[in-house]
Amino acid sequence: MKKFFIPLFSVVLLSSCASVNYSYDGKAFNHSLETITQQNLKKNLYVIASDEMGGRDTGSPGQKKAGEYMIKQYQDMGVSHPDALDSFYQKVPAAYMNTGRGAGLPDSENILAFIKGSEKPDEIIVISAHYDHVGTKNGVVYNGADDDGSGTVAVMEIAKAFNKAKKAGHGPKRSILFLHVTGEEHGLLGSKYYADHPIYPMANTVANLNIDMIGRCDPGNCGKNYVYVIGSEMLSTDLKKINVEANTKVTKLELNYKYDDPKDPQRLYYRSDHYNFAKNGVPVAFFFDGIHEDYHKPTDDAEKIDYAALQKRTQLVFATAWELANRKDRIVVDGTNNR
Repeated sequence: MKKFFIPLFSVVLLSSCASVNYSYDGKAFNHSLETITQQNLKKNLYVIASDEMGGRDTGSPGQKKAGEYMIKQYQDMGVSHPDALDSFYQKVPAAYMNTGRGAGLPDSENILAFIKGSEKPDEIIVISAHYDHVGTKNGVVYNGADDDGSGTVAVMEIAKAFNKAKKAGHGPKRSILFLHVTGEEHGLLGSKYYADHPIYPMANTVANLNIDMIGRCDPGNCGKNYVYVIGSEMLSTDLKKINVEANTKVTKLELNYKYDDPKDPQRLYYRSDHYNFAKNGVPVAFFFDGIHEDYHKPTDDAEKIDYAALQKRTQLVFATAWELANRKDRIVVDGTNNR
């Protein structure tokens, strides 16, 4: 009997590990989802969008200080940077920054955190947000709590949720790159640099979920539980279906596709960092709350954020990423980037 006990136990153990329930009603998902809290989002946002950060203009001391704070949070949660880098920084040199609208900018940095996939580590899901804003003007700090402090702290919370799953033995099957880009306000420069110098090949990048302003409401939607989703079926019908299912089963928000209309004058599909992935053939979904009264004004402060809405929208992105990372098949690219 002893001769056969150890192999039999091993078979049972392996069978147990293989049968982890990655569905939305499974413990692995729900125990991770519950780590995304209003309290944590608020705590981090009050730091990122504080006067101490000076409005986080690209390459400024305040932006660098915000970056140091973000890296400390990743270190504290036990999430490291990609193995290909010797730190969390991807340097974006001034020579690159000083193109187009970026004239006069100093060196800056993208910040990258990474959780390696357990089964398909070479397939990458990118979750992104820009951590720069417009700085200080005439002595007045533009704190950018919503733009894009809200996206910045959301990405950090999603990383924490995935890391909790990993610590419990339920880590993502595909790898997750948490990408905080610089220079968005000067022409999507940080994400363009990453796309031109990817740490992981674009061909291996399954999808980009980009978060830019998810903490407020626009005039037509205040009082509603909603989020704008932009571009989710442009390159992959699978991506839109996955996002809709995640919302139906988990967050139950109103998904507003107004800005998917190619005739919309705002042309928001082209105006945030996801576009540098889309134009390289990577399916994208851009999560957004709309243009509100404090957009690019010094009154975009942390006390005006709707933290319940921020939590729900963050959870939606996490749920979408969870399915993208753990489903059997990589999503298909069956659309076109032309509009």
